[in-house]
Amino acid sequence: MPDALPPAGQPDNVETPSGKDAAYENFPVGSFLLPRHLRPHIAVFYRFARAIDDIADSADLSAEEKVRRLEGFEAVVAGQESSDPAYATGHHMRASLDATGVSPQHCIDLITAFKRDATKLRYRDWDDLMGYCVLSAAPVGRYLLDLHGGASDGYASADALCMALQVINHLQDCRDDYLTLDRVYLPGDWLAEEGGDITELAGMSSSRAMRRVIDRTIAASADLMMSARPLPSALTSRRLAMESAAIIRIADMLLARLRSRDPLGRRIELSKVEYFWCCIGGVIGGLTR
Repeated sequence: MPDALPPAGQPDNVETPSGKDAAYENFPVGSFLLPRHLRPHIAVFYRFARAIDDIADSADLSAEEKVRRLEGFEAVVAGQESSDPAYATGHHMRASLDATGVSPQHCIDLITAFKRDATKLRYRDWDDLMGYCVLSAAPVGRYLLDLHGGASDGYASADALCMALQVINHLQDCRDDYLTLDRVYLPGDWLAEEGGDITELAGMSSSRAMRRVIDRTIAASADLMMSARPLPSALTSRRLAMESAAIIRIADMLLARLRSRDPLGRRIELSKVEYFWCCIGGVIGGLTR
């Protein structure tokens, strides 16, 4: 394993730390449910994903500069560059991939998604959005599956869960994404059909039209969750099965909360106690799969 990572934000570092950490995520990053010997690798992967995501989400960088920095990370994880200290997080990720034998393609797919984030601000329809989520969310589950020995259904149920979580996160952050980055992940055709206007995302409450768009997005995410439910039973690793069962419970609870509350009013999230009980439910689900 690589040594401890240097602090982000030093003069020769290309990263743009947002301050977001594992507590911000809709899943327990490197939790006690996962095998101890793999947690350091998962931590390196999360740090890498957080670093490139922060670059894509920076309000201070031009689109061209974001793409340039992300391409630097891509060269590192692909093994084409091995010395630039500005990409220390990428070097640690490459070392972890070499140690575990996991393909760098998952990291490259994430970079491709975040390069798209730098230049693409609107999504035509649900399929267009899913095309983005295949790159921005599915690689996380695929990395974890490869690290833990895979699943009997390949990546199918893991992809569905990760893509549902991504859309849930888009709904949670829809107002902030619009105000800070002019980025909208709601399907454009649904907005048009329901008579919604993206400028409404700047408000503190949803109009009836915007609420209908949000509800359609929630319903489509619930369909993804139906495809995700076989995941714990399909996994080779019992510990990852526990983790995935917990995440399914978290996603279900967040969707229920989004149905009853307005994400424009405030960010919809769960308490630490609720996360804890989802993890306990995951342990039970993993043991009885």
